[in-house]
Amino acid sequence: MNDRWGLFQKFLITQEQQVSLTDFLINSLVIIVLAIILEYTYIKTARTISNRRQFAGTFLLIAFTTMLIISIVKTSLALSLGLVGALSIVRFRAAIKEPEELAYIFFAIALGLGLGANHTIVVLEAFAIAMVILWVRFFITGKSTRQNLYLNLSSKSGKINLNQVTTIVKDVFGKYHLKRYDENDQIIEASFMVDSPKPEKLQDFTENIAKLGDDVRVSFVESKSF
Repeated sequence: MNDRWGLFQKFLITQEQQVSLTDFLINSLVIIVLAIILEYTYIKTARTISNRRQFAGTFLLIAFTTMLIISIVKTSLALSLGLVGALSIVRFRAAIKEPEELAYIFFAIALGLGLGANHTIVVLEAFAIAMVILWVRFFITGKSTRQNLYLNLSSKSGKINLNQVTTIVKDVFGKYHLKRYDENDQIIEASFMVDSPKPEKLQDFTENIAKLGDDVRVSFVESKSF
C-alpha cells in the first residue's frame, strides 16, 4: 500500500511542467485581438435588449482568465485536482436573461480553453468560421434599426396602475424589462428597458398611454447614455 502511494506521489511530481513564457505571451496577444473582435461583433450583430456595449466588455476578461487557468493547471495533475476542489466551493452566478448572451460567454470561454491548451491554429480557424457565419447572417437579414431605450413614465397615483402600463408596453414593443417601479400616495413612476424596432413605435406608445390620462408623462432615453 505504501509503495502504491509512493508511486502516485512520484507520478504527481514528475508530471510538473514549466509554462512556456513565449507561448503564453503569444497566446495573450491573440486572445486580446480575438476578444476585441468578438466584442465588436456582439455589439453590432446581437439582438439582445440589454446594454450590449457594457455586456461585451466582459468578454476579454473571461477569455483571458480562462486561458490563464488552463495554462497553469495543464502543467500539473495536482493543480488540476486542486482546481476541481476550488470550483466545488465557488459558485458563479450571473444575470443572463437571453440565450444569445450565454452563447457569447461560452464562445469567449472556448477561446480561452483552446489558447490555454496551445491549440492556436484550431482556435483561429474556428473563430474565423464563426465570424463569417455571424456577419453573413447579419448582412442577409439586413442592418437592424433596433434601439435599446429606457422608457420612463410617471403619473398621479390612482390614475393608472402597473398592469395597464405593462400591457401597453408589451403590445407596442414586445420585449421589455421592468427596471424600476415606485408608487406612493402622490405619484407612480416606472422605468422599462425596451427594444424599439422602429421610431414610429415611440409615437404609438405615447398615443396609447395618453388614453389613460392627461397627466401621464413619458420620456425615452438611449441606454448608452447610462
